[in-house]
Amino acid sequence: MARRALLGALAGALVGAAAARAAYAAFTRRPPVGDAETWTRTNHREEPITLLEGPAFVAGAAAAAAVLPGLPARIRAAVLLAVAGSGGLGAYDDLYGATSSKGFRGHLNALAKGEVTSGAVKLFGIGVTGLAAAALTSGKPVDVMVDGALVAGAANLANLFDLRPGRAIKVGLLAGAPLLAVGLRRDDPVSATLAALPAGAAVALLPEDLGERAMLGDAGANALGALLGLTAAVTLGRPGRLAVLGTVVALTAASERISFTRVIAANPVLNRIDMLGRRPVEQAPAD
Repeated sequence: MARRALLGALAGALVGAAAARAAYAAFTRRPPVGDAETWTRTNHREEPITLLEGPAFVAGAAAAAAVLPGLPARIRAAVLLAVAGSGGLGAYDDLYGATSSKGFRGHLNALAKGEVTSGAVKLFGIGVTGLAAAALTSGKPVDVMVDGALVAGAANLANLFDLRPGRAIKVGLLAGAPLLAVGLRRDDPVSATLAALPAGAAVALLPEDLGERAMLGDAGANALGALLGLTAAVTLGRPGRLAVLGTVVALTAASERISFTRVIAANPVLNRIDMLGRRPVEQAPAD
């Protein structure tokens, strides 16, 4: 029986959830930067929504990782670096980013014209953060490169799904479930804790997301993806990590040409999952 892993998973989920809810309550009273208006944006319905869910996820996940028992020091440091780095850079883009350039192609085209966009700063910074986190958990240089790309790529990919209420969290839960299963099967408390931590924090904030009162934004989505990428790096062997990285790269490349929202809406199963818990809509606008 995977008793140690199960206890680690329960601790990760519960502490992550409690910390995220506490952070959200604190930030709605007193935002980390500016005032409530600073974090207010317009969602796909053209309704006001707060981005404070993102900083709450970042703070909650980081606080949980700092206090959870049983995590080796280097892995704990890697989690804090990945979450704080990707979340902080995402918050920078949330607050100061322009929407004129989108995707890798858009940011690269802007750079070719001599324009350094906030998105380019974020992508570069998350890449550096991913490599630094990977260096704390990986051995050989090739593994550092693979794991760094996995952390950074997953951070970016999670953000691409944060276009409708609850979508990024649902994708994160679906992606994290196999990693949790591996940790439980091996009775590996470290992997199980790492997989359960973001799940607990995300589920705790899901009612706000589905209720269209708040959204993860770049800060929360980047941190969620980075933590899942780091969990995969710690949990899987090299073939598994390469397979996950290939999937991340393929989906990211596909996003440059197709709309995930249109693909999801056209598939009955995916659309049913996407709409689960959401307010009904007569017609979902395309991206």
